[in-house]
Amino acid sequence: MSNNPNGALHQKEYGHLINGAWVAGDSGKTIDLLNPFNGEKLSQIAAGNSKDVNAAVDAASNAFPEWSQSSPNQRQEILFEIARRLKVRLNDYAMLETLNNGKPLRESLHFDIPQAINQFELFAGAAFHLHGQSFDYPDAIGLVHREPIGVCAQIIPWNVPMIMMACKIAPALAAGNTIVMKPAETVCLSVMEFFREMSDIIPPGVVNIISGYGPDVGETLITHPDVRKVAFTGSIPTAQKVMQYASKNIIPQTLELGGKSAQIVCDDADIDAAVEGATMSTVLNKGEVCLAGSRLFLHETIQDEFLEKFKTALENIRLGDPSDIATQMGPQASVMQRDKVCSYLELGAEEGASILTGGQRASGVGLDDGNFIQPTIFTNVTNDMRIAQEEIFGPVTCVIPWKEDDDVMRLANESNYGLAGGVWTTNLARAHKISRSMQTGTVWINRYYNLKSAMPLGGYKQSGFGREFCFDVLNHYTITKSVVINLQEGAMGMYDQ
Repeated sequence: MSNNPNGALHQKEYGHLINGAWVAGDSGKTIDLLNPFNGEKLSQIAAGNSKDVNAAVDAASNAFPEWSQSSPNQRQEILFEIARRLKVRLNDYAMLETLNNGKPLRESLHFDIPQAINQFELFAGAAFHLHGQSFDYPDAIGLVHREPIGVCAQIIPWNVPMIMMACKIAPALAAGNTIVMKPAETVCLSVMEFFREMSDIIPPGVVNIISGYGPDVGETLITHPDVRKVAFTGSIPTAQKVMQYASKNIIPQTLELGGKSAQIVCDDADIDAAVEGATMSTVLNKGEVCLAGSRLFLHETIQDEFLEKFKTALENIRLGDPSDIATQMGPQASVMQRDKVCSYLELGAEEGASILTGGQRASGVGLDDGNFIQPTIFTNVTNDMRIAQEEIFGPVTCVIPWKEDDDVMRLANESNYGLAGGVWTTNLARAHKISRSMQTGTVWINRYYNLKSAMPLGGYKQSGFGREFCFDVLNHYTITKSVVINLQEGAMGMYDQ
């Protein structure tokens, strides 16, 4: 049940959250948040500029001294209260995620919001475990203090906004930092409503939200002299700009930049389970998942059986209104993303790949007004094709056959990315050998998207650096200070005193 004062799931307009208050943007310009299922306007957000950013960073900077000295118990209570409120309104937040992003409600209810809740519960306990070290020497005591790093800039994407918001602010708050967050301007309705609800329990200035277009706010935010760290999830081209901006004041970054993950099916795999995994990898969140196993390597002896079952599974996926619990796949999150995926469908044909199923926009009753694309399988794909090397971020899977384990291990690593991967085999030694060889941050054996709480998630190579969803991330949000206490009395006698 909504606790929004106007009784609705969300407000008609959201400003910026600066120093605990919702304020209009300096420019007065706004951005519409749309429903990708039917194109209808849901709400509007402020289109921020440099003046808005500077006000938000000033608020975060002013709040930092007190918040950085807050007790672990205070931080823990806030994080637990956030988790509790999310649980109370789980259905509301799931619907908001679905309305603005287009992901099926069944996913929002059972994946997105529970994952967000988990992050707050996980890091609530971490507030008590941020401690330093002591070293004993005959003539000194060494102390290592672990301190919050300062004002953190956080920039999150549009595909899983609630999860991305949670995995960034939960550890940053647990560590005692203050935050200026910029959500994606196309999909952020759930995030804006989240902060509207939570603004009474988060002290003023500790979390500030600036909405707007990246070029208008990103550079000012990251290059602000009071910002001490930036966390970004998104595309490689934008990350390159983030790194350039961060170089101005030499601030650290954590970057998660997508993937083109290899999903390897061996000849001894459980075919039905692997088909389900490939299906989920293709259609979960319409393929708008950085972890998607979109390079499907099939052993040549099982390829025909696998593809027959895979084709049938994708053709039976129920497309439709994502707010209907029966829907299994919704529309792409925006017209821009829909058109990008369609351009890759055309490119695949130009490169010589074959379409086994799908390959175009989906149409029909209830689909024509939305950004729907048919779940697609490309066959006759070689690993050097652009469709096999570039992140399509849609319901598209490229099938590549293989024969020898050494060959598939080499092919799997012939990618600029290295975020995730999967191996399907009943041979334990084979599973270990292949997974150990894969240059990727996460490998799932015999169940794709088998995300487990507190395990590190992050990339190799151009998938970025840093780890999230685990306690390792606390190292990115803290900094150490060494203090040496001398126990030896008197001068050292170096200068003939």
